[in-house]
Amino acid sequence: MGKAGQAGDARERSAIVVGGGIGGLAAGVALTRRGWRVKVLERAATFGEVGAGLSLWPNGVRALDALGVGGQVREQALVEAQAGIRDTSGRWLSRTDAQELARRFGPVVMIHRARLLDILRAALPVGVLCANARVTGVGLRERRAEVEFEHGTGASQADLLVAADGIDSTVRRSLWPQAPAPRYAGYTAWRLVVDTGRRLSAGGESLGRGERVGIAPLADGRTYLFGVANAPEGQRNPGGELAEIRRRFGRWHDPIPQLLAAADDSAVMRHDIYELPPLASFVTGRAALLGDAAHAMTPNMGQGANQALEDAVTLAVLLDASPDVESGLAAYDRHRRPRTQLIARRSRWIGIAAQWHSAPAATLRDLMLRRTPGSTMLNALAPVLNWQPPDRDNLITDHVG
Repeated sequence: MGKAGQAGDARERSAIVVGGGIGGLAAGVALTRRGWRVKVLERAATFGEVGAGLSLWPNGVRALDALGVGGQVREQALVEAQAGIRDTSGRWLSRTDAQELARRFGPVVMIHRARLLDILRAALPVGVLCANARVTGVGLRERRAEVEFEHGTGASQADLLVAADGIDSTVRRSLWPQAPAPRYAGYTAWRLVVDTGRRLSAGGESLGRGERVGIAPLADGRTYLFGVANAPEGQRNPGGELAEIRRRFGRWHDPIPQLLAAADDSAVMRHDIYELPPLASFVTGRAALLGDAAHAMTPNMGQGANQALEDAVTLAVLLDASPDVESGLAAYDRHRRPRTQLIARRSRWIGIAAQWHSAPAATLRDLMLRRTPGSTMLNALAPVLNWQPPDRDNLITDHVG
């Protein structure tokens, strides 16, 4: 048993993690590896998520290494090839030197989200996962946290409560009643995975006026595609979402039309993009927010899942290094909140520029991209991608400068 189970008294410390997505599962793995007795509650009847690819940046891959599953992820993932940013005609505005990025920071790998969830679930001991557990109430006592849920006995107590239940977190609404509500970013997104029978050699993102498309090859030969467009909140297309993205993007450069032609309407997911305004604290009592429940950000830097993985690793290390749960959570808030909120701000501003609709603004944006050296863009990513998992014996100051 690790030192986390020895601090204060001899009994094993316990944790309840609400949410069975990437952040919740990662938190479960991180804590169990350090001697905690953990229960992961998921409201869905089964654990899983389908339909989307996921970019794991070097910082996220290091977090997965710290969880002991980095090797499995690399085996299942496709190391991202050349990528960059183009305009609607296919002209390159900016090229990403994948080899230089990998040399400086480590590789970027692309994996299907469902496969990553499978790997994280398999890393947990039998009996940790509890599906079909809808949380109906939470409460904090002086030395324990209590969670009520519709499953089994209906209530559980633990030394620690980790809320990893997403942007619409039930736990956050209960324990952080003054927290701001999620806000609409002004644009909507379509996501799908397409099988054309051939693997693409390159991915990247293409920018239009108030619209953009991203493509990324997956290890199994399929392609992940997403489209983004400025739109009123809640708008949906009565003719079907595949018809809508074909109308919007079907005349863009190759291979976008071919991918859309091969797509199936049932595979298309559409979600309006929301973000969580900055919170004053990620912790209260013996409860901590993690991942989107703490800092849901727009996807423009591809850092949402990566930051959740960082959260999970850092939380477990700081709890392990602290004399009690409260001290560990205070350290977690000091380490994680400044970093994640700054990354969220950067992502928001990138999204604003990427979604510029007026012709003069879009032209200026494209010109700036063409004139910005690739080395400058890599340097700008350094504070994000250079993250290293903290070590309990030599804790680092974790922030973006």
